[in-house]
Amino acid sequence: MQLPQMEESPIAASGLIHQLLALAQRVGCHDLANLEEALRRAAFAQRSLVGALLDTGIVPEREFLFELAQALHLEWREESEVVPSSQARERFPARLALGFDVIPEEQDPLRSEREMTLLTFDPFDHMGWQSLAIYHQGPLRFVMTTRRRLVDLIKATYGVGAETFEELMEGREDELSTSSHEEVNVVDEEDSEASVMKFVNQILREALQQSATDIHFEPLGKDLRIRYRLDGVLHEAPVPQRIKMLQDSVTSRLKIMAGLDIAERRLPQDGRIALEHGGQSIDVRVATIPCVHGENVSLRLLGQERFDFKRLGLDPHIERQIRELVAMSNGIILVTGPTGCGKSTSLYTFLSHLNVKERRIVTIEDPVEHKLDGVIQIAVKPEIELTFATALRSILRGDPNVIMVGEMRDAETADIAIRAALTGHLVFSTLHTNDAVGGITRLLDMGIEPFLVGSSVRAFLAQRLVRKLCPHCSKPAEFSDEELLKVGFPLELKAGLRQPVGCDRCRQTGYAGRLAIMEICPMTSSLQELIQKRATGKDFSAQAAKDGMVPLRLDGWKKVAQGLTSLEEVVRVTSSELMTLHENH
Repeated sequence: MQLPQMEESPIAASGLIHQLLALAQRVGCHDLANLEEALRRAAFAQRSLVGALLDTGIVPEREFLFELAQALHLEWREESEVVPSSQARERFPARLALGFDVIPEEQDPLRSEREMTLLTFDPFDHMGWQSLAIYHQGPLRFVMTTRRRLVDLIKATYGVGAETFEELMEGREDELSTSSHEEVNVVDEEDSEASVMKFVNQILREALQQSATDIHFEPLGKDLRIRYRLDGVLHEAPVPQRIKMLQDSVTSRLKIMAGLDIAERRLPQDGRIALEHGGQSIDVRVATIPCVHGENVSLRLLGQERFDFKRLGLDPHIERQIRELVAMSNGIILVTGPTGCGKSTSLYTFLSHLNVKERRIVTIEDPVEHKLDGVIQIAVKPEIELTFATALRSILRGDPNVIMVGEMRDAETADIAIRAALTGHLVFSTLHTNDAVGGITRLLDMGIEPFLVGSSVRAFLAQRLVRKLCPHCSKPAEFSDEELLKVGFPLELKAGLRQPVGCDRCRQTGYAGRLAIMEICPMTSSLQELIQKRATGKDFSAQAAKDGMVPLRLDGWKKVAQGLTSLEEVVRVTSSELMTLHENH
């Protein structure tokens, strides 16, 4: 097949469509009807045909673009070979890079200084090439690479929202002073005007596309750092140079969206933003903290998620135990662990499982993180004395079957919850302890009578979230028996060990997504006897092990043996000690 050379005049769209379809068929695509429909829609809308083809997800990106480059006699760069220009920011505006999906490559010393080499994935954007030629006023040379690599390079080089930032720096009107405030902010929509509003939306959109759970705007001495929390780990987002100049405007825009007082900069404030992204409602919790270099703004992104046991990724034996526990008609089930270990997600999963029309479920939360249809959810408000304890007293008079208390913070709340369990209610709550057995000691330290603890609590669940290995780049791991024994890993499970590598699909981290590891300490008669004697935590742990409790780390080892996560990841979330095993390999 001979495709048109770039130097020729643009050919008829229908002719190019047939040639692109033939090329797609050559690399193994057979669903040509859907591909042709996508291409014709793109041609009618005057959109990129190559981009439309890749958007279908049917065409293998690297293979198709490589064959396209060969047909056009263009140079090809593998993803690992791409070296963007170190002077890209200075020599090439972000509006051109983002507008035409191109970025300058590092200058070849053997070529003319006037010539600029641009990386691209779409060799048919003739109108775009003309605009680039007018800007550069010199010879242009195009080299092809994958779209995925190109998009990542542009973001890393120019930063999130760079195009809008450049326009703002050129003196466009800042719309921050507008008094209008929409209840729902649709971050999918593109604003044709450059504004702080658009810039903030681009940052929010980028975070949502990466499935971030938190965004932190952190003012530093000479910079404004933006970090996303992805799979429980903070990652610094690339931002435009001189973003410090927009620090106050960005902070004010976020405070306006959250309904906060923009004039108050000396005290912490809390608010919320209602966002819509991709047709999904996103509830954003906003917290501002005054610091030395300005106000720190933290955003917690809470989507309308589905909660089911499959999403937790539990071991079948543990899932069976939990299903038996939540099927009980009364008693307390306590989920323990530090902040960010997924306690709320587990509790919402239990409630969703129990949420049928025959049950009345009431929750008391601070705050209500996810709205569940059919569940009565109450947000505590300490400023008007609506606390966990006062709300719990009231709802007990409202005929509930199932109660969820966000956290047992004090003895009063714990005492009321325990008495609710003893009077026929099923109660869920959380405690901040390091392990499941630690929940017993915590309740006793709060002043709860031992007989109440032993008779009301059905089980303590401890959990952590571990990052899942990226399925596209993980590879087999090799450890010596000495290294495995050092962390207590069973040698009989070492055959399935894998380790992270890093690729573009997982942002070079080697991990994508998270799953839960758990330990369950059921309340047995042996434990009840020890609680009556006010035994030590060490005694509780020994008895729980005798009663068959699978330790948290052992559940993690099973996930490691299945190739779902790495040895270092399990050690990271279950121990304060750092692992450096792979540094020796």
